[in-house]
Amino acid sequence: MELAIHNIKGKDTGRKAKLSKNIFAIEPNDHAIYLDVKQYLANNRKGLHKTKERAEIKGSTRKIKKQKGTGTARAGSIKNPLFRGGGRVFGPRPRSYDQKVNKKVKRLARKSALSYKAKSKAIMIIEDFDFSKPNTKDYLSILKALDLQAKKTLMVLNGGNKNIYLSSRNLKNSKVVVNSELNTYEITDATNVLILESAVDGLESNLK
Repeated sequence: MELAIHNIKGKDTGRKAKLSKNIFAIEPNDHAIYLDVKQYLANNRKGLHKTKERAEIKGSTRKIKKQKGTGTARAGSIKNPLFRGGGRVFGPRPRSYDQKVNKKVKRLARKSALSYKAKSKAIMIIEDFDFSKPNTKDYLSILKALDLQAKKTLMVLNGGNKNIYLSSRNLKNSKVVVNSELNTYEITDATNVLILESAVDGLESNLK
């Protein structure tokens, strides 16, 4: 599988990048994508929710009224969950939402997501570039040249590039990641995936 390499001005350089069919042209596994995305979203939950139950409410434990003879339900204290200001019954407690997904399933999910993007022609190979300093306008001009300024984009770099990362950070619909940190959720969430020419080999070696 081959894709044309474009420069940052949006023009075809005349060169092509070879992409592995075992990564970008497999039969997608929807269930693997579902499991990986579900784990990503679950692991991002803080799980700090907490409400006070009747034992934790500050208040008197004096018996409200006599046990029998009132004609109404018996009541032990003002902290009774049936009363206003009483404790919550079976309220949420802090917990971990972390889930486990096997490495092979996660790898299959990323391959499947990339294959979907390749089928829909939403993957573009970009010639390597760099900024002398962080500049959001320069990064936005690249997206405009590629006609992607109105779309959600994910750019994959070969290694950490602080200038490119900082240039894109202020744009709502743009995200920059290193090929070793690429995950299924970010691939599926983006409309278009931009891969730097130097990042292709590293990306393929991570998914073998």
